[in-house]
Amino acid sequence: MKRRTLYITGVFSSIIAALTTIFGIFLTNQLMYLKIKDPEFIMKREILAKRFDEKWYEHVKKVEMWIDSPNGYRLRAVFLKPLTTNRTIIICHGVTENKINSVKYARLFERLGFNSVVYDHRRHGDSGGKTTSFGYYEKYDLKAIVETIREEIGNDSLLGIHGESMGAATTILYAGTFEDLADFHIVDCPFSDFTEQILHLMRKDTPLRNAMMLRIGNLFMKIREGYSIKMISPKEVVANITKPVLFIHSLEDDFILPYMTKELFRAKRGDKMLKLFKDGEHAKSFNDNAKKYEEVVKEYLKRFNLID
Repeated sequence: MKRRTLYITGVFSSIIAALTTIFGIFLTNQLMYLKIKDPEFIMKREILAKRFDEKWYEHVKKVEMWIDSPNGYRLRAVFLKPLTTNRTIIICHGVTENKINSVKYARLFERLGFNSVVYDHRRHGDSGGKTTSFGYYEKYDLKAIVETIREEIGNDSLLGIHGESMGAATTILYAGTFEDLADFHIVDCPFSDFTEQILHLMRKDTPLRNAMMLRIGNLFMKIREGYSIKMISPKEVVANITKPVLFIHSLEDDFILPYMTKELFRAKRGDKMLKLFKDGEHAKSFNDNAKKYEEVVKEYLKRFNLID
């Protein structure tokens, strides 16, 4: 009887272990290999919405760049130089997008007197990298971009970073973790903590409600990618940022909830500004409020004496 009990216990434990492994691999695969939008779809969408001017992009002075990532691949960047100026902004797109989605912001900053750098995150667009890490490895990539552009434009030039969604979280993780070579930051709809973000999406879009599932994901992510989900937490480092930050979110966003930006704003010390738009789904504050968005950015830049 005792032997039979041990056998049944062993079989049951093996089944649990197998199911745990299957779930752990499934969950981490969903994150690491999140489906990326087709580049043609992004281009057509931006052209139809009149956010991407093909003629302007074709003729604007620009420098195509390949920048080495410390993670072992190359990053595709384009330095757009429509102006003769010492002001430059680096623009970080959101997850599943690419640098074409950033051009709408490049045009905004052109009107405010800035040249811009748009680039593809790892595993997006033309850049290398096999997995998406939602800011963990992307922050090292951004560091490489910033260092390269800072060397290009010189220490006396004004340099900012604008990030949208994952790009915004990456911006905070960069500025709060490393020596910050940028002079200011604009973060549009960032998540404050990736664990909380995943739990929100699980509860919103799946029958899964238990945080235990996420602990399994943490374990397998650590084994497979060298980091855990809980290590991606902008709110843990935002207080380290000493440069001015403009926080933007739209109240209609139900993908990354507005409370996350409010949380980050409260935690940021020193110079900061917050704008919550009434209209706009996730990452659409600019799309739905273009004129007001530009006014807010201009107000922020003037408030902290970044432009005249």
